[in-house]
This record gives sequence, structure tokens and C-alpha cells, in this order.
Amino acid sequence: MFDKILVANRGEIACRVIRTCRALSVRTVAVHSTADARALHVEMADEAFEIGGPRPVDSYLRGDRIIEVARKCGAQAIHPGYGFLSENERFARAVEAAGLVFIGPTPEAIEKMGLKDRAKAILEKAGVPVVPGYHGEKQDDAYLKAVADTIGFPLLVKAVAGGGGRGMRLVRDAGEFDAQLAAARREAKGAFGDDRVLLERFVQGPHHVEFQVFGDTHGNHVHLFERECSIQRRHQKVLEESPSPFLDEELRRRMGKAAVAAAKAIGYRGAGTVEFIVGADRQFYFMEMNTRLQVEHPVTEMITGEDLVEWQLRVAAGEPLPLSQDEILTGGHAIEVRLCAENPGNGFLPETGRVAVLRTPPEAPDVRLDTGIREGDTVSVFYDSMLGKLICWGDNREEAARRMREALSRTEVLGVRTNLAFLERLVAHPAFIEGVTDTGFIDAHRAGLLPPAGEVPLEALVAAAARVHLDERAASPGSSPWDHAGGWRLNQPAVRAMEFRRPDGATVALEAQMGADHALVHVSGRRHRVTLGPGDGERLQVSLDDETYFARVVRHGDLLSVSTPAGRHELVLVDPFHYEPADLLPDARLTALMPGRVVKLMASAGEKVAKGQPLMILEAMKMEHTLVSPRDGVIERVAFAEGDLVPADALLFAFRD
Repeated sequence: MFDKILVANRGEIACRVIRTCRALSVRTVAVHSTADARALHVEMADEAFEIGGPRPVDSYLRGDRIIEVARKCGAQAIHPGYGFLSENERFARAVEAAGLVFIGPTPEAIEKMGLKDRAKAILEKAGVPVVPGYHGEKQDDAYLKAVADTIGFPLLVKAVAGGGGRGMRLVRDAGEFDAQLAAARREAKGAFGDDRVLLERFVQGPHHVEFQVFGDTHGNHVHLFERECSIQRRHQKVLEESPSPFLDEELRRRMGKAAVAAAKAIGYRGAGTVEFIVGADRQFYFMEMNTRLQVEHPVTEMITGEDLVEWQLRVAAGEPLPLSQDEILTGGHAIEVRLCAENPGNGFLPETGRVAVLRTPPEAPDVRLDTGIREGDTVSVFYDSMLGKLICWGDNREEAARRMREALSRTEVLGVRTNLAFLERLVAHPAFIEGVTDTGFIDAHRAGLLPPAGEVPLEALVAAAARVHLDERAASPGSSPWDHAGGWRLNQPAVRAMEFRRPDGATVALEAQMGADHALVHVSGRRHRVTLGPGDGERLQVSLDDETYFARVVRHGDLLSVSTPAGRHELVLVDPFHYEPADLLPDARLTALMPGRVVKLMASAGEKVAKGQPLMILEAMKMEHTLVSPRDGVIERVAFAEGDLVPADALLFAFRD
């Protein structure tokens, strides 16, 4: 076993690797950008070195600098994590050329599987079924259009060097092929430096099922069963589970055999994932092989009891696989959800900001949290928007889902918008509970999963008002009226006016006549009697008219997260002296919802545009986002040029009638 390794990554996966190294008494070296100088992975490691600026290209993608640090500090091996340089064949070769061990597959295996077209050709020869389509060398647009017409629609355009949903576009009919091809090429070029694509028939009723595989240097290859990854947004995974509720034992056996055959075909070493698409007809096809540890590997760890990072270290140190295929056991059911800084109500666009409050459920043998952030950390535009992963295990799927619902209900994030409420609705959805989860799940159940942001029930408003009242009462303990911060009036009932801003930007006003143990709350012209019962910290017992319920209200300054039987809602207590100038109205100008880089401008000053017309493509958090006009009108001003970096909330376009 190694004495010291360098972890060439950041965030959650760097912390994950460091934890296993600690358990094995292996010393760790962290590298970090200037933006990550105080990050959790830096604090956890035994040593840490700054390697460049906040942009990945200046730091975490600087393979030469990383190798230099490893040699300087006496590390024997480099663990690349996932993302960044983990599937970079040139980096793996450079690590080995420097006399270090690359904790991953051989450079040759990375090269063979790194390009989707080459991978399909290799595995097709090995007898692994592949999706019908085109993965040839001829890449001119006209030829690809002709091939697409032959394959038929719908089909997928996928970056040859792609991954993580980047450089992938679904083309529903021939009329949109040119635009989607151009978008896929552009995104692939920006993400991977390679704009080549392949075409695949779109499998109807698709399930995304992957198998965890492992190989060693002694010729042994095994799989550690499957993970169902079908619930996705923007071609990226949201929830993973194992075993798959879609597979039966016979299909599982055949797919596992094909996954091992794929690993053997390239003499695979270390951890990898063979990804399949499975149609509604239960025919399965190879999609791609990820030559690294996957984000969702904890699902496999929970059902097998094995530490996959430890397996990686032992294999890289020259040891044989810890278990043979027959010795690998599985039990129970595990579910993982990805908690991300993003806005589900706005196309799951990434969000940035400071994590002011972070509350997570206590870890237990059946509840696990993998994260690389702490309360007070900042979610930056430069890196992935994932805050962490919550994993729950149960004796069966029903129990695992129930534990996940409970764990999510005890999770709170304030300061940056997240998908937390969306995840709660997802794991409580009847179709998910029944296990009917193909890749069209979110679109098929959009109404239930993504309700209008403006609706905040009375129970949540009353609970928020009660929390504000209690906080003000606690801050004003004296008997003198001059000590009270509430709505005290001479010879009049104490009335406290409050205004809360909903997630959609609209506000709701209410007035409450506060008494010692009750209040009369006026909302939307109706009066409700509210009585506060015993509370336990953030948990309140509220009697509203004739109904009694419990609510948990987490507050940080003006930010409130309210959880009631009606669901979770985020509100902002509005400063009564706030001012909103008329030119900030949403239809007067278009602003950046997140920081990013202007990839393409599609309109100019003086041009007449229609509502919904594409105006700009903005790249943020490794994805392209097309911004459209919020109104009909004439563009009065364009604030940025192609290639410019754009800060959050910056003016992009101004309009006039």
C-alpha cells in the first residue's frame, strides 16, 4: 500500500478519497485553486498546495503543475477523482512517465474508451450490443444530415469525446437537426476541445442502467451489480438506485456478463462503469464506458458493503481484486439523490451564492452524506453546482425511499437556491414509489414535480409570521414598550405588518395582532386565529382556525425555509423600506441569472425582436444556456460581446417599445 498520495481534485470526491486514505493510514496531499484556499478538502488533507487561479484551466486542469507538486512532496501516486483530468489519457501517461502511479485505468484503456465512436467499434467486435447509429470518421454537416435521415428520428447527437450530458442533443425531427448539431458541436468544442459527434437512434421508453466493473493487473475482472440512473434533467443524473426496479434476474445476469466482457476486451484496470440504454422492450445496448469512479458509486457501496476507493488503491498498488465474482454479495436497496445549487423552476439552471445555512441529517449506517462544502462556503461559477449527495439504504426499496424522504425533510440549505424541494417531491411521487422511472420521468410528471413557484399556502405564511414574531419577542424581553420591536401602539392592539417575497418574485402582505400566546392574522382579506403551542427550537406547533399542525421554520436573517404538511417553501422577509426602481421590472431588461461567458450573440442593438426569440448563448458551470427575449420590442442596448465574462445579475439586454 502507498504511504502518500496526491488527490488531483476538489470538493466532494476529494473529501471522499481522503476519508478512505485516513482509514488506511495513507497520508494525503491536496491541491487547490485560489478560490478553494479554505475549502474542506484542503482542511482535511495532511498537506495542501495552491496550483493556480479559479478557472479549472488555470488549476485543476494543469496536469504539469499537479505532477510537479506530487514529485516535490514525495507522493507515490495520484488519484484523479472524477471530472477534470480523470479520463485524460495524456495526463495518465505523464503521471506514469514521472515515475508515479496513476490510480485508475491504463492510458491505453482510457484512450480506447475516451472516444465514443472508437469504443462502440471495439465492443461491437467483443459481442457487446451497441445502439444502431453512425460513429464514423466523416464529419461534414451535410453528410451527417443525410445519415440522420437514414437512421430516422428521433435521434441523439452526441459528442465523440463527451460525458456528463455535455455535447448531447435530442433531435425530434429533421427540421431541427442543423440547429441541434451546431449546438452540440459548439458545446463539445468548449468542454472537450473536440467538436466531432456521433449519431444514435433514440431508444423508445429508455432506461439508463450502468454496471460497476473492476479489473486488476492479474487478469481478474468482475462487476458489482447495477445502478438505475434514469431520472435525469438536462441529460444529467438526479437520482440513482440499486438494484434497478426495471431489471429481472435474467436481464441482470446478461447485462452483467456483457459489462465484464467489455472490461476484458480492453484489459481494464481499476474502477469503471459500463453504461447501457435499455428500451421498453428490454433490449439493452452499450452507450459508453466511464473510465473512472462515478459520482454515484456510494449506491454500490451501500448494497455491497465494499469501499470502492479502497479497491482502487489496492489495485493500483498491484494487489489482486479483494473478491471474486461469486464472493461479491449484495443486500437491501440504496437510493442516492444529488443536492445541487440550481433552480428547478427555471430549467434547472445553476445558481451561485453563499451557503448561509446548511443542516443535514445525522449520519447513520443507513444514511450517508458525501459533501465537500460547509456552512459559509461559496458556490462558484467556476465549478460544478453539486453541493453533495445523500444516500439512504433499506431492507427493500420501500424502506430506502421512506428513509430518503425523512433524510431530505431534515436537510436545510439557505443562501443559495437548490433543488431540495424538488427532490422531496420526486421521492414522494407515486410513480417513483411504484418504480416506473425511465429517462422521460421528469417531463412526464412535470406538473407534480415542478408546481408553479408562486403558490405558498396559508399554513406556511402563518408559520413564517409566527417565527418572526417569536424572534422579535425574544429580542425584546423587557416590560417597557420602548423595548419592544413589534407593533406596539398606545391604546391600540399590537399590530405587526409583514411582507414576504415568494420564489417567483411576487410578495404577500399580512398583518397580525400579536398577543401573549395567540395572534389574529389578516391575509388576503380574511382573518385567522393562530395559537402557538410548545415549540422545540425551529419546530413550531401552530393552531390555525380549527386545524393544528407542526411546522419547522429555519431562518437566517431575512431568509426563511418553511416546512409544513403542505410542503417546503422558501420566503424572504421584505425590508419595509426596500425600494425597487421601475427599470428593474423583468420585462424592461434581460439580466444574467448566473455568472458565465458569452458564447454567441444572436441579436444586436436596434434589432426588433419577438418574445421567446433566442438572443444569446451563455456558458455557465460547464453547460450552455440559450437566453431568450422576455418581450416583444426593440433592443436598445447589448451590454456584452462574445467571449466576455458576465457577472451574476448583470444587464445583458435593454429593451424599448
